[in-house]
This record gives sequence, C-alpha cells and structure tokens, in this order.
Amino acid sequence: MFVHANIAEKYSLFSETWSPRVIGELNENFIKIARLKDDFVWHSHEHEDELFVVYKGTLYMDFRDGSTAEVKPGEILIVPKGVEHLPYTKNGEEVWTMLVEPKETLHTGTTTTDKTVAVEDQVRI
Repeated sequence: MFVHANIAEKYSLFSETWSPRVIGELNENFIKIARLKDDFVWHSHEHEDELFVVYKGTLYMDFRDGSTAEVKPGEILIVPKGVEHLPYTKNGEEVWTMLVEPKETLHTGTTTTDKTVAVEDQVRI
C-alpha cells in the first residue's frame, strides 16, 4: 500500500511541540514531523544518524565543539550517530521539521527528561 500525504495538512492535526508524529515508514525508518519551539535538550543517538528537513522556520543546532548549524526552510541537516546536539528555535518562532530515522531511535537518546516521548508513544497520524 502506498502512502500519499499533504505535509501542511498533517501539521494542522496537532499543536504540541517537541512531540514527533509518525506519518509514514520507509524500509526500517520512520518518517516523522514535529513542531519545535524554544529549547530542547542536549542528547545524542549512539547508533543512529538523524536527518532533519526544515519545512518552515529556522532550526538552530548547537554541538559540543561550540559550532552551531542554522537550517532554513528547504535545507537539511544530518547529525551523525554519537554526536551530542541541542536543537532549538529563536525569538519564539515555531519550526516545522521532518525527521527520517531508524524505527528504534530514542527521542532523546539515553537522556530522559520531561520532554522525552517514548517511541511507542509517538502518535501516528
């Protein structure tokens, strides 16, 4: 069965931030969308690379080496496995992003906070 989805329509189905929604599967990966606003948490994924595709707004990503990536609409960022990163937005802007990651990827890696959403709790829309 094929999947056909309107991305903007999918974003209209939820308003929570930092709570990914699964919109499809590709091989052994989930395709997720998320609304991001303000700061998230420092974390890494020991075994998985993480792909961010920015749909709306500007995503900032800090790395422990002191560098920052600025990712604008239509751009991607791939964070290699094991690299600690901190995603955030500025000035109260909401960012819409799509993520492609292996199904077993933990939301905040081995870091657990009140913002962590377990894989089994990530809503499918």
